[in-house]
Amino acid sequence: MTPEERVHESFGRQGLMTTLGARITHVDAGEVDVELPFDERLTQQHGYLHAAVLSAALDSACGYAALTLMPADRAVLSVEFKVNLLAPAIGERFLARGRVLRSGRTLTVCRGDAVAFTGDEERHVATMTATMMAVASAGERVD
Repeated sequence: MTPEERVHESFGRQGLMTTLGARITHVDAGEVDVELPFDERLTQQHGYLHAAVLSAALDSACGYAALTLMPADRAVLSVEFKVNLLAPAIGERFLARGRVLRSGRTLTVCRGDAVAFTGDEERHVATMTATMMAVASAGERVD
């Protein structure tokens, strides 16, 4: 199975991403983009996309970017992340771009950037720094 196939197969098992209406739009070595449509049910009290939703999309984009560089017998697990919310998440759709900064045997450090689109206009709304860990493949116990 190719890294791209692994990413799509694993992403398809994520109930949260399905619930959010998210989809993968780009996969390459060390890179994954996750797109999310605006949905009023996913907003906070001011009508902006909720920070938790945006953070979840960034976390998935970063995690899957890390997975593309891991051996086939490994799976990925988030162990730490920090999100800077730069602007209100207002838009018709959102794109979370996960990029690997440094890939190690066990830990991989990633950067995620989220942009909001309104028509052709793109606005940077959040940045994530994340650490991902290579763990036993799905189905095996993770301690």
